[in-house]
Parts: sequence; C-alpha cells; structure tokens
Amino acid sequence: MANYVLTLTCDDRPGIVAAVASCLAKHGGNIVEAQQFDDHETGKFFMRVAFALESALDDFTAGLAEEKRRFGLTCFLRPTLQMRKVLILVSKFDHCMGDLLYRMRIGEMNMECVGIVSNHPKTSLNLTLQENIPFHDFPITKETKPEQEARIKTVVEETGAELVILARYMQILSDDLTEFLSGRCINIHHSFLPGFNGAKPYHQAHERGVKMIGATAHYVTADLDDRRCVGRDRWSST
Repeated sequence: MANYVLTLTCDDRPGIVAAVASCLAKHGGNIVEAQQFDDHETGKFFMRVAFALESALDDFTAGLAEEKRRFGLTCFLRPTLQMRKVLILVSKFDHCMGDLLYRMRIGEMNMECVGIVSNHPKTSLNLTLQENIPFHDFPITKETKPEQEARIKTVVEETGAELVILARYMQILSDDLTEFLSGRCINIHHSFLPGFNGAKPYHQAHERGVKMIGATAHYVTADLDDRRCVGRDRWSST
C-alpha cells in the first residue's frame, strides 16, 4: 500500500468532494486526512486529500481524469514520502530559518534545503545549522532590485526548488517575482503585522500591553506539503 497527497482547485460547485471521495473508494483508496476551503471572494474551491492506495496508481489517475474534465479540476498528486526541494530567503533575523532547518534535521519536515538566499552577508546570521547548505549573498537597493531578483530566479531554476520560503525576508517582492513564484511560495511573518503597521510591530505591541505573540504563515498559493493552498493564514501562539 502506498500513500499519496492530492491537492486540487476549481470553480466552486456542488459535488466535488463526493466525486473525489467516490473515485478514491472505487479504486481502493482510503482517505486518512481531508481538508477543503471555499474562497467566497474568488468563487474558487481548494481541497487537500491524503490517502492510502492498494491498487495501481494509473487506475486511479485514469478515473480522476474523468472528474478533472467534469469539474475543470487543476490537480497535483505526489507520494507522501517524496522530499520537497526548498529554497529559504532570509534577512538579518534568522530564528524562523533556524526552526525550519532544525525540523528538517530531525526529520519532522520532509524537505531538502537546496539553498539560502539573503540580502545580507552570512556573518549577519548567528545560526550554525546551515552546515553545507549553499549560501547566496545578494545585496539589494532600490536601484538594483530587478537585478537582485533576477539572481534569485536563477537560483530557483538551477536548484530545482519547488517551494520558496520567505523566512523573515524583509523585502517586498516585485510583481514580476511574485508571478514567477506563483504556486510555490510561502511567507512567514510576525502575527502583529496586520494590527501594527510600519516598523517594529513587536515594539508597538509591547507599548500597547499585548501579552500574546505568535507567527502567521501567509500562503502565496502554496505550503510545504502541497503546491496549492487550502487556506489563507495559519496562526500559532508562542
């Protein structure tokens, strides 16, 4: 028995969940986890299904092809154990990157970090978890932003990175780079960002007497497990 993750999106309409579940059941698939999200602003439907399959994968994909035509599904299917190639972008604050690398090291996150890109020198970071991961120092100014982002694109293409994580990368991506990374980028930022605009949101929150802090992961239509998101934001207190 093999385990897989299926993610899909399409225009929202009745019957999508039933169709996918029926297709899995018909071909001996056992759903072990399922999530769905309806985006009322765009009218789009998103779904993520983790399942175990006893029969041949080709039989299931052939059956799924019928549902793809019926509902206009955009689907991505991968083995659960398939390691995802990840590129991390970071500035001076390296605690988010350190957490990712630690979880990768202990096997909690099934990923391979193929590189780290920073707009500051390696000496600006304090962590020792980088080991033999290639480090790219790409300084940026307002005038050199297009050239710097072009270098990031090159790293993505050369490393085969499937997902780019902005781990406290304190730069606003251009429309061009955002479009290039569509479907394969996630941004980790402090949870105060929506409530305290401008610089030093933590300082602003402290002055206001806020007692709880956390982090928000904002999806650019992607997450670590899947090439399409099933939600918009996740928040966790620390």
